[in-house]
Amino acid sequence: MNPVKGIDGQTRLVGVLGWPVEHTFSPAMHNAAFAALGLDWIYLPLPVPPERLESALPGLAALGFRGANVTVPHKQAVSRYVDDLSEGALAIGAVNTIVVREDGRTVGYNTDWRGFLASLEETGFDSAGRRALVLGAGGAARAVVYGLARIGAQVVILNRTLARAKALLEHLAPAVPSSALAVRSLDASALAEEAARADLLVQTTPVGMWPHEGESLWPDSLPWPSHLVACDLVYRPRETELLRRARQAGAGVVDGLGMLVHQGGLALQLWTGQAAPLHVMRAACVQALEVG
Repeated sequence: MNPVKGIDGQTRLVGVLGWPVEHTFSPAMHNAAFAALGLDWIYLPLPVPPERLESALPGLAALGFRGANVTVPHKQAVSRYVDDLSEGALAIGAVNTIVVREDGRTVGYNTDWRGFLASLEETGFDSAGRRALVLGAGGAARAVVYGLARIGAQVVILNRTLARAKALLEHLAPAVPSSALAVRSLDASALAEEAARADLLVQTTPVGMWPHEGESLWPDSLPWPSHLVACDLVYRPRETELLRRARQAGAGVVDGLGMLVHQGGLALQLWTGQAAPLHVMRAACVQALEVG
């Protein structure tokens, strides 16, 4: 079934706000899900430069959109422009899903943190009580740190700009135990020291994303500890340079596709009230990866 066939005045609209949005597989994933569910919905890429983000929000309601996803670089900034925030989005300070209510008001949610934990769970990795390293301090990092801390993990945030990592910690402090979080500057020495005693490393930055597949925050000179499970939120390519290094060392790996699918499924449920066909969404992403 062609998900865009038969679009008319009854078709309900959702999309993804980002800049750029050429890299996203969300339209393929969601349109496949709508087709599988028999819903007259369409999901569109919505390229919005940062200087136009504020004006784009009322535009969603004006154009009849039922909601939108939010991707880089807007996840943190958009939280200032929605009318209401869910508990999780408020605690994290980042929004990846917007619901436009019938009265036109916009509500910001964060489905990233639940999607991230679900992606770990489906691989059999139990994060509770573990020690985790999180590389990066952007909107995705906030969701990952929040999710891990909520289930009792000890989290060390490593970022090249230490002030940004400290700002993340300070923002999350009211929502998670301060004893669960620590920050360090991201350099080879700190990475080696922390990796030796951690169970999980989560890469939350765009480093290694297509078309820069050969890049990695893991130094070439540093051997990968075989006990350290690697998770990279980048999903294009599916195996990043960081995951390749971990796999070659015999470590467990978790690619970014699981989080993409699970957070997308949670967003779809918020918009439509229906359970998401996760197997269909995953298959659409895999196909898009093979084509692209």
